[in-house]
Amino acid sequence: MKYPKKVRTFCKYCNKHTIHEIEKVGKGKQSALKWINRQKKRRGKVGNLGKFSKVPGGDKPTKRVNIRWRCTECGKAHHRPTWRVKRFELVG
Repeated sequence: MKYPKKVRTFCKYCNKHTIHEIEKVGKGKQSALKWINRQKKRRGKVGNLGKFSKVPGGDKPTKRVNIRWRCTECGKAHHRPTWRVKRFELVG
């Protein structure tokens, strides 16, 4: 799916329609303090940790796109409910 880099849409901080820059957001670094990461460290690399399904075809064919809308006037960013897409590309 091709999506424009700049879109005119509503900014909830400015309370009006402004030009927004679109950014694709990557996955952040996991916190070492979460329970699953502490458990992994304690157990080491044994089995699948009871977390992942070994069912054939368990993964979905598409992933959800993480997009951040950043207002060009106030500079604040917000997220919206996303959709599923195989390929996501920002075009000028």
